[in-house]
Amino acid sequence: MSILYRSDAPRAAAWARYFAEHAPDLDFRVWPEAGKLEEIEYLIAWQAPREFLAALPRLKVLFSSAAGVDHVDLSAVPAHIPIARMVEPGIINGMVEYVSLAVLALHRDFFDYVAAKASRSWSELEVPPASSRTVGVMGMGVLGRAVLERLAAYGFRLRGWNRSLRLMQGVQSFAGAEQLQPFLAGCDVLVCLLPLTPATRGILNRELFAMLPANAALINVGRGPHLVDADLIEALDSGPLSRAILDVTDPEPLPPEHPFWTHPRVFLTPHVASMTQPESAAPILLENLRRHQRGEPLLNVIDRSSGY
Repeated sequence: MSILYRSDAPRAAAWARYFAEHAPDLDFRVWPEAGKLEEIEYLIAWQAPREFLAALPRLKVLFSSAAGVDHVDLSAVPAHIPIARMVEPGIINGMVEYVSLAVLALHRDFFDYVAAKASRSWSELEVPPASSRTVGVMGMGVLGRAVLERLAAYGFRLRGWNRSLRLMQGVQSFAGAEQLQPFLAGCDVLVCLLPLTPATRGILNRELFAMLPANAALINVGRGPHLVDADLIEALDSGPLSRAILDVTDPEPLPPEHPFWTHPRVFLTPHVASMTQPESAAPILLENLRRHQRGEPLLNVIDRSSGY
């Protein structure tokens, strides 16, 4: 029984070592040393081109190596093949760390102090309590709920918005298009953790920014295409936004001439907020694969109708 790993190359060796030790009955292969593609029954992938998938006639399950599946052309995967996304502690912990860092940096005026240092200005700013600020998270899935839970420990007021209502203790929850405006109206810091779907593409736009209170800040750790770049620049220059922290962009990497590189109120990181960690991800994926072999339901299978 053959399984092919076609994902993050630097981590391939760790995946191969784990499967060699814990699943010696599986023929674990690493792209591009795939051998005969017609023998592959399980695929672990970040990107799976249409023509590549067409060359896998025996494919039984496609395992996404990430929490999202927007990198997979769902129309290229036959309907009978389940697609399971990755839900593992490494991804969750990384995202919680990054968003906590970003929120706290905004809350404690870190970027103002960086500018002050550059100008050799010893200038104290008021330190408001966390309870005076409201953080809103768009997307209350596994990652969004974990982020909200951690931010609660700091004392921030919390809001969450989702396509369908999801309740959390200590979080004011909103759902659906009709509740988007009242959700946004109270967000001093807005965190985007939405899945990328046709409905959410371009959702971070001029109209949305206008619903935020003055001097709000944006943290985008979802996907680059959630954001309309020109609208963000406009909102930072003359609109309600004070700052933006972006871990994702469209395209990636950004071309050198892109205005985000030089805008003084944009902070960029190269899609590093959260990464799949082989040490925690491989055991979870292997157990899911074994469930399939035993005829048990797979975990974390996406709903193709919703795109996640």
